[in-house]
Amino acid sequence: MRIAVVGTGYVGLVAGTCFADVGNDVICVDKDVEKIKMLKAGRIPIYEPGLEEMVKRNYEQERLSFSTDIKDAVQKSKIIFIAVGTPPNEDGSADLQHVLAVAKEIGKHMNDFKVIVNKSTVPVGTADRVKEEVSKYTKHDFAVVSNPEFLKEGAAIDDFLKPDRVVVGTDNEEVAELMRDLYAPFVRTGKPIIIMDIRSAELTKYAANAMLATKISFINEIANFCEKVGADVDMVRKGIGTDRRIGPYFIFPGTGYGGSCFPKDVKAIIRTARSYGMNLQILEAVEAVNERQKTILLDKIKNYFNGNLSGKTVAVWGLSFKPNTDDMREAPAIALIRALVKEGAKIKAHDPEALKEAEWRFEDILNKELFLINKRYNALEGADALVIMTEWNEFREPDFYLIKELLKHPAIFDGRNLYDPKRMARLGIDYFPIGRPPSVKFKK
Repeated sequence: MRIAVVGTGYVGLVAGTCFADVGNDVICVDKDVEKIKMLKAGRIPIYEPGLEEMVKRNYEQERLSFSTDIKDAVQKSKIIFIAVGTPPNEDGSADLQHVLAVAKEIGKHMNDFKVIVNKSTVPVGTADRVKEEVSKYTKHDFAVVSNPEFLKEGAAIDDFLKPDRVVVGTDNEEVAELMRDLYAPFVRTGKPIIIMDIRSAELTKYAANAMLATKISFINEIANFCEKVGADVDMVRKGIGTDRRIGPYFIFPGTGYGGSCFPKDVKAIIRTARSYGMNLQILEAVEAVNERQKTILLDKIKNYFNGNLSGKTVAVWGLSFKPNTDDMREAPAIALIRALVKEGAKIKAHDPEALKEAEWRFEDILNKELFLINKRYNALEGADALVIMTEWNEFREPDFYLIKELLKHPAIFDGRNLYDPKRMARLGIDYFPIGRPPSVKFKK
């Protein structure tokens, strides 16, 4: 099939590349001239394992191309995906200006029947607005489809090539059949292609992310409760996770969720509900719990140092909101670092991929209160304690004897529960996890 993908951000680039990888002819379009030049040169503007190699292969074999010419892409393609950003407005609602701008361009340049697919995460009713916008500029027939993405950063290629399900919202059976054909190569193991009405498809993405966010905030609340009563959240997690109705996934406690999806989508569904005169009380609580959880380690650190962080240096391992990505959008590390700086501490931070991203996000305190360090152990030199904020694999089994040697105090504040408290006690390390009993010998 001949496909155009408008938007070469995270979703658009992954989708376009994966469609090309199964044999389709794909044009990825973006108005950012420098980004298109970069892609043509084989450089990828985001970090996603496996994506760079796949882009290069499909580009060299001429199944995948990059362009700034939306007119050419629209006229050459049967299916046009809209995959541009929908950032939150100040009130939390989704900003659809980019989606509607693309709809306008598609309408202006249509030369025959087109299937226009919303791949961006959009609120209920967006398809109606896209139809209305396209209709202003064309007399040609077209169909609008909702086809939400369910990609996890760090595992996006695998998620696209082997999805749990494909959701398609359309009221046109011929278009539904076309979408089944498009996705057939990805569901050969029998995973479902679920055809539904457009509004249900639009809501499905928000509902899925809201449910996952709820599980995270729930286990974080339980973890905090465990600390109060002397229980171990790791045991509780295993106890509830073996119930098939609950399952073991997304019930790992930590410092809260971040990234481009959960925070934005929870805010957006809350705002959409309010526009219909309804308060989603559970999700409002989910959001509030998550904001508190981002700085849950601050009180532990302050208590360890007798309430005074002035003049202290804290090493931070992990800046991205999760491993295998350089994405720092809504990352808990941002909130904690700023809170520590406000208390008078200096920060030495390391992340395997997110240091470039951190430079502009912390521009106001860079090389003053915050220092970005290329190597993990170098961040510990002269530091009073270590804080772990992202569960990168290389942090899971470090040299604990070297950590003790480099730190002024043998203290680890673990926001991702990577280590066994009993092992830390044997090693003589003061260890403060989330929702588990700490091991403390040398409290300062």
